[in-house]
Amino acid sequence: MDTQTTMDPVARARELGADITAAADEIERTRRIPSPLLERLHDSRLFRMLLPRSADGDETEPALYVAAVEELAGHDASIGWNVFVANSSALIAAFLEPAANKAIFADPRTFISWGPPGASRAQAADGGYRLTGRWDFASGCRQARWMGAHCHVLEADGSLRLNRFGRPTIRTLLFPVEQVTLIDTWQTIGLRGTASDSYSVEDLFVSETFSSTREDPTLRRERGPLYAFTMPGLYACGVAAVALGIARAMLSEFIALACRKAPRNLSRLADNAVVQADIARAEARLGSARAYLMETLVTIYAQADEVAPIEVADRARVRLACTNAIQGAAEVVDFAYKQAGVDAIFPGSPFERRFRDMHTLSQQIQARTAHFEQVGQVLLGTPPEVFY
Repeated sequence: MDTQTTMDPVARARELGADITAAADEIERTRRIPSPLLERLHDSRLFRMLLPRSADGDETEPALYVAAVEELAGHDASIGWNVFVANSSALIAAFLEPAANKAIFADPRTFISWGPPGASRAQAADGGYRLTGRWDFASGCRQARWMGAHCHVLEADGSLRLNRFGRPTIRTLLFPVEQVTLIDTWQTIGLRGTASDSYSVEDLFVSETFSSTREDPTLRRERGPLYAFTMPGLYACGVAAVALGIARAMLSEFIALACRKAPRNLSRLADNAVVQADIARAEARLGSARAYLMETLVTIYAQADEVAPIEVADRARVRLACTNAIQGAAEVVDFAYKQAGVDAIFPGSPFERRFRDMHTLSQQIQARTAHFEQVGQVLLGTPPEVFY
């Protein structure tokens, strides 16, 4: 195995820090990753942290993965987001046949992009499916070489295919990016460099070989403790990692500002007792949220089975730790932005873009408060019918 593969992914991410920071304005302006930086990201293998070793991936344990994405996001949130999304999509490889993985991932510059499930339906056909539809929020689609679509399946008799839970199954179909129409829709206040555009296909045939389902962890083909985690759980870890990276960078910038800024007729912010106490509270909030997430991931990973998926109680712990981290990071960002005063309101400041990025991230489904309710149900012994 190449020495680059065995190198700490956090160190690999840190090595890219200066290049990412230098490209941040261009990423924001163009909503694209500059080609030289994209090549360095591919060379670093950071898009392959969660890909199985059998498909030339690194199978990075979750806590190290979170730390690497966090490091990237501290330099530019869109880079951290694109890396985590590419890794989340790579998890489908654990459910695919080896021939499909070889066809998709033999190219070292490949990653998959897709949008969340919508109302689309694939028509079952001989040897595969016929697909027509449109999907949104496909982060990284402008750099992806393969695309995916999550959809219900219509059988030949017009009925919906059901999964083992008795509900309509959601099938994931994969196809080369050349077979889709990309639609430029990503005009947002934050995370602009993710280029999370829309895409569509028209009467596309997709072979059964290039399809699977993410909803049933018992169907995975790949062994190992990493894949005992559910895909939604690891996706939440990625969002939490980006949030933590943004918040850590912003709090550090505010501390630096407080040490030099003296508001009119006042001493330095750093000499103000209220600011001192609030910075300490922010540090505790961010540090404890991160520590809780990391401890949760390390503990569950160490006990995870090679084959059986993690239990519902552990899925709930992952969900709780991720939601707590996202919301804690957002609180710290809001604190730093407000306390920075007018220094935070100008484009190009260390605060303004991160504030927009965090408040774009916090609108994502992984940040919703309803997750606490579901976890509470698990803790009280009345879990939802299905908990991913």
